[in-house]
Amino acid sequence: MKWRKVSLVTTTEAVDLISCLFDELGFEGIQIEDHVPLSEEEKKSMFIDIVPDLGADDGRAVISSYVDMERNIDEMEKAIQEGLDELAQFTDLGERKLSFEVTDDEDWINNWKAYFKPFRVTEDIVIKPTWETLEEVKEGDTVVEIDPGTAFGTGSHETTKLVIQGMEEYLNSDTKLLDIGCGSGILSIIGLKLGAAYAAGTDIDPIAVKVAKENATVNQIEDGKFEVYEGNLMDDGALQKEVGLGAYDVVVANILADVIIPLSAHVSKFMKKDGIFISSGIIDIKKNEVEAALIQNGFEIVKITQMGDWFSFQAKCK
Repeated sequence: MKWRKVSLVTTTEAVDLISCLFDELGFEGIQIEDHVPLSEEEKKSMFIDIVPDLGADDGRAVISSYVDMERNIDEMEKAIQEGLDELAQFTDLGERKLSFEVTDDEDWINNWKAYFKPFRVTEDIVIKPTWETLEEVKEGDTVVEIDPGTAFGTGSHETTKLVIQGMEEYLNSDTKLLDIGCGSGILSIIGLKLGAAYAAGTDIDPIAVKVAKENATVNQIEDGKFEVYEGNLMDDGALQKEVGLGAYDVVVANILADVIIPLSAHVSKFMKKDGIFISSGIIDIKKNEVEAALIQNGFEIVKITQMGDWFSFQAKCK
């Protein structure tokens, strides 16, 4: 199916009003392109360690939306221009340059699945998307089925591989594992399949919590062996107690350097004596900052591993 894409060049101050206009006209979806700097809250919610260079904010924005091909262009343009004339009484609309183009019907949420295939994260651990068929399995392989949905975590990124390799060194049948920022639950599930006795995952994203639980079911994790909590462990005292203070042998956090740095002041309260904290998601330019924060907060660096531009720390409380 084809769709007609409607795009309007305007100003950033008019974005909200024009978005409402497009919605009232029955257009599907809103896409906004501008150079407005990201807020601190937006930066923290993004799964990146380097914020993209958006260029200087020139006050210009392009708003796009989609309409059925059967709708008459002349009638649409007339309705849009009438709506803009009305909005112009309240805000600066800028260029008001309107354009139409034809685009294919794309399933943006699911198209990426075509590129997510089974792969080996270590010599003996295979990640298999739930919708794929695994053609080659060796004796002794640990197979983990994952559907990340819109949560973060397929296992293919270097940061995740670094944590998995680190976990292999410390897990045994008595291990209690805490996964902070668990995303799809991949690290917790792998930890349990490698023999850990229990795993707890936490995430601030309710979608990630839901996806992690679903992936645990797909991987036939026994009831009671994996629990997932929604919330921020750094500032929620009730959640901290619920998750368990002084309870974990291994704590993992594959997040971002800018989250790991403040987290390092809190994570030891969840660890048993001689517990290990494995952190990852640390781009090379942030390595020294993370190392300094860990040392400042009472950790002894046991091992630093690198894959590409990414680093992982294994650390113990002194």
